[in-house]
Amino acid sequence: MRPKKKDPNAEEVDLIEPISKTKLKAEADAQQELGVKLVALPNSKLAQLDLPERLVDAINEAKRITANGATRRQKQYIGSLMRDIDVAPIVEQMEKWEGKNTAENAYFHNLERWRTRLIEDESTLSEFIEQNPNVDSQQIRTLIRNARREASANKPPKSSRELFKLLREITSETQGDAALD
Repeated sequence: MRPKKKDPNAEEVDLIEPISKTKLKAEADAQQELGVKLVALPNSKLAQLDLPERLVDAINEAKRITANGATRRQKQYIGSLMRDIDVAPIVEQMEKWEGKNTAENAYFHNLERWRTRLIEDESTLSEFIEQNPNVDSQQIRTLIRNARREASANKPPKSSRELFKLLREITSETQGDAALD
């Protein structure tokens, strides 16, 4: 018997490791789990995601189904549809909504520091206005004054929350993190 001739391309094929069935199943389960999370989302958030029409229809159908066996099959179907799309942007947006996005968390922590500084120190307002010249300074001053009164009277921090919302609106207009640095 003669030895078989080796194909020169055979070495390249040997270098690519096949994906194990276990790993494929784990990926499929992860995509199905993401699909279950999508079913739990309200329609307003689903509209913000760029999902294929077939997937949106399957998600809406899963919301309507009440029988246990049918919901399980529908979730499996959603998982199979998820395999055909790129799930990275969906996962990223879901993490933002769940508060797992570190950049967004840092942005909100920075806003909280600004709010605390504005309430505690009078000179901080001029610094903030200097960084954000298109700000209604009178509105901010009123909210700061009311927040100080509420804190001294041990009342709920209504004005402090409103100040935070206003800071978020102002800084989101000027590209968030760039306005806070």
